[in-house]
Amino acid sequence: MRRAAAVVLGAALGAAVAHAGTPDLGTDAERAAGKVLYEKFCSQCHGDAGDGQGVAAAHLLPLPRNFTTGKFKVRTTPSGALPTTDDLKSIIRRGMPYTSMPAWPEFTDAQLAELAYHLKSFSADFANADFNVAAVELPKAPAYSKEAAEKGRKVYEDTGCISCHGDLGRGDGTSAPALTDDWGHPIRPADFTQRWTFRGGPTREDIFRTMTTGFNGTPMPAFGDALTPEERWAITDYMYSLGDSDEPAYASLVSAKHLNDAIDLTKGAAAFEGAKTARFPIVGQIMEPGRQFHPAAVSLQVQAVYDAQDIAFLLRWNDMSAQTSGTNGPAIPVSRADEEAPAAAPAAAAEDSGDIWGESEGTEAAAAPSGPEFSDAVAIQFPAQLPTGIRKPYFLFGDASNPVDLWFVDLARKEAQQFTGKGSADVTPSDSGEVTATASYDRGEWSVVLKRPLRGSSGVAFQPSQFVPIAFSIWDGHSGERGNRRGLTQWFSLYVEPEQVVSPAVPMAKAAFGVLALEILIVALVRRRRSKTT
Repeated sequence: MRRAAAVVLGAALGAAVAHAGTPDLGTDAERAAGKVLYEKFCSQCHGDAGDGQGVAAAHLLPLPRNFTTGKFKVRTTPSGALPTTDDLKSIIRRGMPYTSMPAWPEFTDAQLAELAYHLKSFSADFANADFNVAAVELPKAPAYSKEAAEKGRKVYEDTGCISCHGDLGRGDGTSAPALTDDWGHPIRPADFTQRWTFRGGPTREDIFRTMTTGFNGTPMPAFGDALTPEERWAITDYMYSLGDSDEPAYASLVSAKHLNDAIDLTKGAAAFEGAKTARFPIVGQIMEPGRQFHPAAVSLQVQAVYDAQDIAFLLRWNDMSAQTSGTNGPAIPVSRADEEAPAAAPAAAAEDSGDIWGESEGTEAAAAPSGPEFSDAVAIQFPAQLPTGIRKPYFLFGDASNPVDLWFVDLARKEAQQFTGKGSADVTPSDSGEVTATASYDRGEWSVVLKRPLRGSSGVAFQPSQFVPIAFSIWDGHSGERGNRRGLTQWFSLYVEPEQVVSPAVPMAKAAFGVLALEILIVALVRRRRSKTT
């Protein structure tokens, strides 16, 4: 894969030099106006000198881009070349999803150009005609084709994409854990099943552009010369087919479906057939010590069912690798040194590591502690008692006045534990033995099922037609997540559906037949009486 990347890179650079153009640096007035905008809106992260060393940089994951290196990922130019002015304007306007780089739609086109010209002043390469090349030709997208996607699977395998992105595109390829960028920082491949996280954009046109131009500074090569346009569209269609939407369609409610038969944990996901799937966003715990600014997990899918005795939840999320050794727990302490490890990284680390299409950028390994290995883990959180008003417990493991009931699974043990949380600093075991769990990992996806009686000896009693606050936490052992260092959700709602939804058609039909029968009876009685009188 790397050899092929080198060949492609060399060919692209040769083409770039052959088609060198005039540098587009703007006027003195435009650069001066861009500097004013930059110092007001950008320097806090990217630094006054554009080196990624702004005052906020130590607290950001991924780290801000270092503009002095001249390496930019999202471009329409060949591999190794600089972005065009329009490329810079586009990324400022659109932002970088799932990073601290927001979109700036409020800037006018002139302001975007001014900012782009000021950014170019940070690298002398922009004044070098050899690095200023025209954008590559990007044809209009043909209609999506299932047949092309099927052909694209073979291209996906032949080009080595599968070794990084995995069999089903979940970013779990055999090479994924060892990937690094040009600065030696660990880097995660993109998850094609969640293309709304692509920092270059989620559309087929965006994917085709990346397949054509690659991402400078990362292991993602350009295939503009190595593959024909037809092959690139085929692999684009295949990658696109692995996801179901350009948007995450996040939910705020998970509904528990009633089952007539008893829940069978041995069936795994099959036990939840027909239950609605809700996807919730995972964010970093950044409020309290042990902070994790950029958790490895992006989202969590949840299904729920219940029978006459029990309620069960199926939790599924994508993970680059399964960490099933070591240990984990919601109360494991995180030292101040571990929390501040990203800030202590060398200056070169200020470069936004240039991930492959949008996953977490390689700083988590620097933040992971030396010493014990931590396993993957997951937890569901409920209020210890159902709130009577609108006030819920603090979503970070509750508070002293409003504790939470935590169902926790260390995926090295695959056994459920219960904890009572009265705040992040007060999480204690309360294991009743009533929560049971099963777990499996398959091709980049964890599936965990947790089950408990509807009316347990502690915690909320689940009843039909009831709404219950619910929240989740995920720990990625590969990233050193444990205790308060984790990905989590805010409070959402669990709705326990009624046991049986009675259709109004049945009682209406019964009533109609009853009325009809009564009318027939009355008519029969009237006729009988008349016949007697005559």
